[in-house]
Amino acid sequence: MNRKGFTLVEIMVIVAIIALLAAIIVPNFLNSRLASNTETAKVNILSLSKACETYSTVNNGVYPDSVAKLATFISVAKSYCANETGGITSVQGYNYKCSLGAGGYTLEASPVKAGITGSAAYTVTTGGALKSS
Repeated sequence: MNRKGFTLVEIMVIVAIIALLAAIIVPNFLNSRLASNTETAKVNILSLSKACETYSTVNNGVYPDSVAKLATFISVAKSYCANETGGITSVQGYNYKCSLGAGGYTLEASPVKAGITGSAAYTVTTGGALKSS
């Protein structure tokens, strides 16, 4: 017989190999994404805190009481603190909440879905101390 093509057994072996590779690669990809979101949230919240502290240093101990004032020191503040009255903004799997006032600030980042989009929640208050939960 002079037939061209693959047998059913050969095709099944190839499908099994592809399924095995997918079973290994997909969970690793999802874990990498989770870790990336978590570290990005940590860096973002610390950057916003440093901008608040810098604003305070330049303005004789008065902290920014609006996103517009904070944005003069960190341009992405509008992306993370869209609502300065305590509203929540979602960016890259995390919810950000910024409470700004002349006497101090509280910045919070929490995963949209814990364990899926992020693994830890972070809070920074006046003074810049990072707390995770």
